Amino acid sequence: MNPANSQGSPVGPPDAHVMPRYTAPDTFARLPRLDDVGSAAVAVLGVPFDSGVSYRPGARFGPAAVRAGSKLLRPYHPGLDVLPWTVHQVADAGDVGVNPFDLSEAVGQIEAAARATLTRADHLLTIGGDHTIALPLLRAMHEKHGPIALVHFDAHLDTWHSYFGAPYTHGTPFRRATEEGLLALDRSAHVGIRGPLYSRTDLFEDKELGFATVSTMDVARRGVDEAIDRVRERVGDRPVYISVDIDVLDPAHAPGTGTPEPGGLTSRELQMILEGLRDLNLVGADVVEVSPAYDHAELTALAAANVAYELLGLFALGSPAQEKASNG
Repeated sequence: MNPANSQGSPVGPPDAHVMPRYTAPDTFARLPRLDDVGSAAVAVLGVPFDSGVSYRPGARFGPAAVRAGSKLLRPYHPGLDVLPWTVHQVADAGDVGVNPFDLSEAVGQIEAAARATLTRADHLLTIGGDHTIALPLLRAMHEKHGPIALVHFDAHLDTWHSYFGAPYTHGTPFRRATEEGLLALDRSAHVGIRGPLYSRTDLFEDKELGFATVSTMDVARRGVDEAIDRVRERVGDRPVYISVDIDVLDPAHAPGTGTPEPGGLTSRELQMILEGLRDLNLVGADVVEVSPAYDHAELTALAAANVAYELLGLFALGSPAQEKASNG
């Protein structure tokens, strides 16, 4: 990877003691733009797209809202004991210009943008956008890493066959990913599933595809630690992609989303589970389904920005510089 500056040290956000955090730049956590640093260990890519939603629209405005919520973030993560954007270069790659009228073309545009970004970044953290975007992102990841273990945080399975005959929607990405052979299904799991379904067969069909499930009720009854253990055992040492639909959180914690379901995880539970996934071979991640028109006091945008921060912390733990520092 090329050095971020002439000294080869990562370029970070402005000093918040000099430039208050509510000032520019309007990038994620006020990080430098990828075009300005040339290359990065992790690129944050926005995908303002919501043509695949089945209920409330508005997630096309999610990347901007999450970037605004990210200005509260600080450089040291005490839970993981890591500096997410100091041990290696993290940069904001901007937004993908996605066709809002032709869904199939949009899927291709997102895939092409992800592939192009991965020529300049080792890893990709994507901010959506609705969950349709996970399919083209997984295609790009599969090209680089082969079949991937998926850890999917969501209220919903997102393995339905189609909606109104449409194959590409926010409820179908992981059915398509399964059909295309993108996933290591024996290493993949849903976390946070809950709420009413169309039919009992939804659960049977999902299990037949090969996914394991840790439901919200499992977390409530058996605790966060057991959920972490189950996910870690399931994933093993496979390259893993973490996909977080913000509706995995209870609407009390994330009201600004397209298909809210009562009875979800708390923000704290999600943070604890993500932090418990340290040392996995994380290769990519996304945070999706923030719809700011339904948000209140930026609760959802703040929650999503902090989920992204947790993911950046996990990427940093796996960086060569952090491993060298940890080993003395």
